Amino acid sequence: MYAIVEIKGQQFKAEEGKFLYVNYLGEEVKEGDAVSFDKVLLLDADGDVKVGVPAVEGAKVDCEVLVPLVKGDKVIVFKKKRRKGYRRKNGHRQYFSKVLIKNIVKA
Repeated sequence: MYAIVEIKGQQFKAEEGKFLYVNYLGEEVKEGDAVSFDKVLLLDADGDVKVGVPAVEGAKVDCEVLVPLVKGDKVIVFKKKRRKGYRRKNGHRQYFSKVLIKNIVKA
C-alpha cells in the first residue's frame, strides 16, 4: 500500500516503514513529534486505486519526525560574463526534515 502525498508543495510517494526527506518543517517541530499530512492525492491499496479530486477525502499519512533539521549538500552558483569583469559566487544549502511513515489511513 502506498500513497502520493503533497507536503509543503512537493509530491512524495509514501509507503509504511519508509523514510522521507521533506522540506524543512520549521522550528516548532521537535524530534519524536507526530505529524499528519492530509493532502493525499492518490491512494493504492493492493490494486484498488483511488485518485483524489484534488485530494482523497478522509485519507491521511501519519509520520514521526526522526531528525527535524538535516542539511543538504552545498551547491555553488557561479555567474560570469566573459571579458566584462563580472563574477559572482554564491552558495546554497537546502534544509530538510527526515520523517518516518508510520501509518497510511484510507478513507
